[in-house]
Amino acid sequence: MKLLKIFFYSFSFLLLMMGCTVIKKSNTMPGPIKAIAYSAAIPVLKGLQANPVLRIALSVPAGNTDQHFIKLKCSLNATAINNIEKIDVYLTGAEPFNTHTLVGSIHPLFTSFDIPAQWQQKPGIQFLWLSVVLKKDADINELIELHCTQIFTIHGKSFAVMETNTGYVKRSGIAVRKAGDDNVNTYRIPGIATTDKGTLISVYDIRYSTSRDLPGNIDVGMSRSTDGGQSWQPMKIIMDMGAPHENNGVGDPAILFDPLTKKIWVAALWSKGNRSIAGSLPGLSPDTTGQFVLVSSSDDGLTWSEPYTITPQIKNPAWHIFFNGPGSGIVMQDGKLVFAAQYWDENKIPYSTIIYSDDQGTTWRGKINGPKSNTTESQVVETTRGTLMLNMRDNRGEFRSVATTNNMGQTWTEHATSYNALHDPVCMASIIKANVIVKGQMKEVLFFSNPNTPSGRYNITIKASLDLGETWLPAHEVLIDERPCYGYSSLTKVDDSSIGILYEGTKDLYFVKIPVSDIIK
Repeated sequence: MKLLKIFFYSFSFLLLMMGCTVIKKSNTMPGPIKAIAYSAAIPVLKGLQANPVLRIALSVPAGNTDQHFIKLKCSLNATAINNIEKIDVYLTGAEPFNTHTLVGSIHPLFTSFDIPAQWQQKPGIQFLWLSVVLKKDADINELIELHCTQIFTIHGKSFAVMETNTGYVKRSGIAVRKAGDDNVNTYRIPGIATTDKGTLISVYDIRYSTSRDLPGNIDVGMSRSTDGGQSWQPMKIIMDMGAPHENNGVGDPAILFDPLTKKIWVAALWSKGNRSIAGSLPGLSPDTTGQFVLVSSSDDGLTWSEPYTITPQIKNPAWHIFFNGPGSGIVMQDGKLVFAAQYWDENKIPYSTIIYSDDQGTTWRGKINGPKSNTTESQVVETTRGTLMLNMRDNRGEFRSVATTNNMGQTWTEHATSYNALHDPVCMASIIKANVIVKGQMKEVLFFSNPNTPSGRYNITIKASLDLGETWLPAHEVLIDERPCYGYSSLTKVDDSSIGILYEGTKDLYFVKIPVSDIIK
């Protein structure tokens, strides 16, 4: 709630409050009506019926009569016209957008247009929101720039709209899964990978009944895109541990693609009964402890194997639980398959770690001690040949912790950036290495995404490191979505010039494709 107050009652609101100061009885004339616009840093997403991108705080100072407004004068960039189905105008009173009333709508045909919108306002402050709805075939590579310049009353008066920020150009994207799709309450825990055919494979939790974590009625779902994220095929369930479904869930998936065997691997945690973090016990049996389970696909994600456990291979029986870090795994330069992992030791203290296979997934090696206590969800990259960097969620809060190993986890070294370089509000994050075009040349770059705050899950941001994680410069980052959200994200290289991010809204999963040149300035 604190974050919402900060977001909605900003500097522009203070300006309006000054204009709405109660005027004592005197000969003083009423103050002028003010309209102040703020454009939120959010993408415009296909599949959503509301993308509230432009907020107007409208102040009618005390002493004025009630105002009857009838239209808004607006403008769009030319390339956005063919992508937009309609623009709606909502009135929210003095509240945020979660309580709103539709007061106007238009299907824009030209770059300049009026939106018929009727509402009455007594002296005080109310908020208007302009919301964009995209066509089903809208191009997610196109940008959208919406401005509102004037508001008109029924008496022919008009009031200029003052813009208070510069972020009016919006990216497009798509809602891959939304709360309510297929009668599902919540979609969470994104992972994404790109195959050698350019197919995007996304995986996630299908949380049927509630948004709560395991244990519960949860399966792992998968969606494919064969057009760079423009559209996504219907969801397929790739992990379902069977009845009783309410007490036999599987979730927290991670995904990797092996370019040698062309096989896609997905790892997840199976909780048979209450065998997730809180209820898992030492041992190896599914009846005792949570299970590290795998599925695979050898045909670009069209069909999948049955899930099976590798817990006896990789878990120290003394530990309470051992499972993957959600998001994505990697393939090292020598062909090893690696997933980040996490365990609660014999004293129920959590550690991030890794597992790996050096025989294309036939067998797996684990029981590897982690570098730092009280760390959980992590992701791994290979920086230089044979050196792994583990980027960890640290339950101490405020920053990510980072460690490296050059002997597959036998020993670890805390990295110079550990717990000082990457802000984190105790959340999952994503890190990948990708060969991309930077200023006309191919270059190895690390990309990182998370809610870029020391506390509170909002401001989903992508950052780039041009020196394999030694530094993360403020010049090389881009804010994707400033709204409060569940906060998890997963990155993948879409092509040589763009990075894709699959991230959580609130119960939804969104995909946005970002040009590398927008991240690396």
